[in-house]
Amino acid sequence: MKLASVILDIPTQALDAPYTYAVTEASGDVEVGCAVLVPFGRRRAVGFVVGVRESEEAAAHAAGGASPASAAQAPIEAHFGFGAQYEAPSPQTGFARDRAAKLKPIERVLTVPFFDEEGAACAQFLAARYVAPLSACVRLFTPPGGVPRLVHGRDGSWRLEQPAVGEVDDRWVTLGPAAEGFVPRRNAVKQAQVIEAVRRGDVRMAELSLEFGSVSAAVRALEEKGVVRVERRRRMRGVAGAGRAAAGRAGAATGPAAAGAGSAAGGPATPATGSFATATLAPAQPGFTPSAKPHLTEGQASALRAVEDARAAARGEVVLVDGVTGSGKTEVYLQAIEAVLLEGRNAVVLVPEISLTPQTVARFRGRFGDAVAVMHSRMSQGERFDQWDFIRSGQARVVVGARSALFTPLADVGLIVIDEEHEGSYKQDSAPRYVARDVAAWMVRRSGGALVLGSATPSIEALHAAATDERWTQVSLPARANGRPLPAVEVIDMAAEFHSGSRSMFSRRLAQALADELRAGRKAVLLLNQRGFAKFLLCRDCGFVPECPNCATSLTYHEQGAKLVCHHCGYAAPAPPTCPACRSPYLKKFGAGTQRVEAELRALLDDAPGVGPGVPVIRMDADTTRAKGAHQRLLDQFAGAGAAVLLGTQMIAKGLDFDDVTLVGVINADTQLHLPDYRAGERTFALIEQVAGRAGRADLPGRVLVQTYEASSVAIRAAAAYDRALFLRAELPKRRVLGYPPYVRMANVLMWGKDEAAVRRVAEELRAELAKLVFNVAGDRWQVLPASPCVLSKLRGTYRWHVVVKCPREDDLASVLTRLFRARKADREVNVAVDVDCYDLL
Repeated sequence: MKLASVILDIPTQALDAPYTYAVTEASGDVEVGCAVLVPFGRRRAVGFVVGVRESEEAAAHAAGGASPASAAQAPIEAHFGFGAQYEAPSPQTGFARDRAAKLKPIERVLTVPFFDEEGAACAQFLAARYVAPLSACVRLFTPPGGVPRLVHGRDGSWRLEQPAVGEVDDRWVTLGPAAEGFVPRRNAVKQAQVIEAVRRGDVRMAELSLEFGSVSAAVRALEEKGVVRVERRRRMRGVAGAGRAAAGRAGAATGPAAAGAGSAAGGPATPATGSFATATLAPAQPGFTPSAKPHLTEGQASALRAVEDARAAARGEVVLVDGVTGSGKTEVYLQAIEAVLLEGRNAVVLVPEISLTPQTVARFRGRFGDAVAVMHSRMSQGERFDQWDFIRSGQARVVVGARSALFTPLADVGLIVIDEEHEGSYKQDSAPRYVARDVAAWMVRRSGGALVLGSATPSIEALHAAATDERWTQVSLPARANGRPLPAVEVIDMAAEFHSGSRSMFSRRLAQALADELRAGRKAVLLLNQRGFAKFLLCRDCGFVPECPNCATSLTYHEQGAKLVCHHCGYAAPAPPTCPACRSPYLKKFGAGTQRVEAELRALLDDAPGVGPGVPVIRMDADTTRAKGAHQRLLDQFAGAGAAVLLGTQMIAKGLDFDDVTLVGVINADTQLHLPDYRAGERTFALIEQVAGRAGRADLPGRVLVQTYEASSVAIRAAAAYDRALFLRAELPKRRVLGYPPYVRMANVLMWGKDEAAVRRVAEELRAELAKLVFNVAGDRWQVLPASPCVLSKLRGTYRWHVVVKCPREDDLASVLTRLFRARKADREVNVAVDVDCYDLL
């Protein structure tokens, strides 16, 4: 008799360990990674199997059959194959209940395995490190939209609802063994039409119907005579040439979506066997020739050697490729991946969502062809499902995608690449709130692989790790691969522009530069730094921004009460009527949207001699790229034009490579700089350097104009000079004194709810509990800040407060927080979430 450890698909901190169930003959073929239907109290539940083991004791228990046993009946490492760090929960956690309870059996298997033992281990790691519900962690490894679930009906009963997404089959008509010499009757017109069409090549039933009307009867008659065959072939949604998918599967779909069909009370289901088992989906393209490998520069060769050394060490080493924009980091990735594939292992490449352009994907498919799978949020759920299933089939060798691509079912991963590793999008903003870089490092340590991090502006945490961790290596690519110089960056003081009488959002230098480049038939990119959703005050005379005296961050302007508030420590002050520094009355709320900028830019270009209305302004922001395919359509429009301006938000700062872009303008570098966020300076520095890299990437020289009211800001001056050392000399001492990463670890405990008083009450109660717990564990080495409203104190009708916990880098932040939050009883009015290793405090 076997026992199975099952994580219930119920997202709650209360279920922080697997339940143990008996595996009987009626259960079906229970494997790690399967979704199963199990009894749970007075209802049924869907769960995921994370461990299977033999147990004589289980056979004795299963004979009686009663309630689900707690995980305390056997060590968790027996279920997962973990070491002692994952011992069974203690009775105090509420999971040692009823040790003598008899085991209930798994009722039936619902799906094929979604993950293996390594996936189960990773889910446990995520739950432990990020204080997240186990079910939310396991969900990361399941196919998009491909998991059955139990829903509560209006009559109070529970019913099994099948996945909304599954495989899509097309019916194809091909010639049969009796086709040769067959002549249909003279009046069998549609049979003749079908045969003529099929003799030209395999054809879909849908195409035959479109061409000849209803042909079902004619095809059926021909099939009975052996003249034609009707086959079902998997169709890949969103993939060009999907009709080439090979045949071999008759009947209904058999993938995860079709598994477990039937009601919860029905008989055992037959799990899917997988639709790619016969390697029929994406065969290598006939005559495929990989893109040419350019000669490596000295820096690229050095970086590639470092990656090879890290892989040879097989102990999860990390290589930080610190290369300027255009230095050829992608070619290093491509050649490193090629070496991994030749060894028979596979690779994952993570790219920020906004950088995952068709240009980027084309680089990898050009080198590795049909072996590349792509996963990102702009794909439909069906397209993501197909790509996930393609990866599970074993045919995909390289997965390119956003952070969630880490959890696709790619076997034997020998290399993980994280491009633009400094990007905040690698931090998940819902449970489990993981950091992709840290999870990837854990994965390669387990697999004996290597992790490559690439960026022109590495995060301060990565630079610190490279300097202090012996498993990290930093390699530099200080020059562009084509030998061209980096574009010169000019800082334009908008306060001086204002004093000289200019009231336009475009300085005279930027307006003139735009006119010059466009008249010459070249392109320009304008960045509107729009991340500043929190309003702040700025003096247009002297550039003064009111800051908190305690936290060195800008104060947020609140319309209600006309006051300035610090969302870190709670400091508040009335909004001054005039600038406290120079007494100017021009103390204004700062910010402008892309539509307004587009309108003013259009007017500026229309009036410019030699430019006029014929030069297109292409706007790329959240609104214009919302529709499917809009991102590529806008880029194609920009590439196809002669002189043109691309106006956009952060999504245009990286991932774009156009030879004829010679001018880059940053309209408002200050917006991000003055967010009440300790990373504001770092993000501003990175953004300016990144967007500057869009100019002068080929033979034409480039230039960059940065408009700012903070011309003396260290972050802006350092970015303009490409001088990271200057920035770090100013930034690191502040981080050390104020207690911010990389010198500490932080957790942001967020509370939200409809009742503001209740949210505040829970926040203050939790702060008191945390302070007591932290003092008992670590004394005064840790810090628990006062409960305070978030920067976005009200969002979508809910009030938001938070409590920040800080600890030394070497301490285990999550284990201490787990003691409180695993045992804490949920509040009906107020939601609570824990963000370990938070990226911001907004």
